[in-house]
Amino acid sequence: MTTALITGANKGIGFETARQLAARGITVLLGARDKDLGQAAADALKAEGAQAHFVQLDVTDEDSIARAAEWIDSEFGSLDILINNAGITGGMDRDGKPSSTSLANLRRVYDTNVFGVVAVINALLPLLRRAEAARIVNVSSEVGSLDMMLNPEGPMWQMASIPYPSSKTALNMVTAMYAKELWETPIKVNAANPGYCATDLNHNTGFRSAAQGAEPSVYLATLPADGPSGQLWGFLWGSDVEYGRLPW
Repeated sequence: MTTALITGANKGIGFETARQLAARGITVLLGARDKDLGQAAADALKAEGAQAHFVQLDVTDEDSIARAAEWIDSEFGSLDILINNAGITGGMDRDGKPSSTSLANLRRVYDTNVFGVVAVINALLPLLRRAEAARIVNVSSEVGSLDMMLNPEGPMWQMASIPYPSSKTALNMVTAMYAKELWETPIKVNAANPGYCATDLNHNTGFRSAAQGAEPSVYLATLPADGPSGQLWGFLWGSDVEYGRLPW
């Protein structure tokens, strides 16, 4: 049995990621803060024939993370795939300029998008090490790419806010550091770029669907033994090809 935990999986890209992995015969564990919403999402997948389970998980609460890890250990004994999908934008501080950034909002975004990922990986790494060849996928964004954000001709140039983009840049470095630590193991660690998808995260303004946004995570979660580690991979905005490696 192959098991996959997806954080923030009760809706949007996280839910579609769980659905696509379940369609491959993988047992999916849907991490969500809200019990009712999480259970409803798991039940919806079960109705489609999936092996799905709800796991109460708040990535900003270390006790919640510890309980989730203990439950997975008791039920399955190991974990094959971890997809750190939960994330928030933090909204906009006044005019969205760097000089208008509030430290309270910056801390709140980092608590979920960066610190939460580190806490979840550290808690679940013993279970991932027990798997034959585990995969860790951190859901990042093209807005975290320094190269793309500093290209005056690119689609990212108009963005200037600090909290969300910088949290994804930090997440990219987190991804690189875990990839280095686990380089000599069968565990592969990569960051996924879903692209600009229509989800609650952006008030459904994106031009890609949540199902399309899930595709990079599913690809990285199911990499073969000779697949890459330590990459930012996914949707290539403005490219002739849909998917590929993005610059850090």
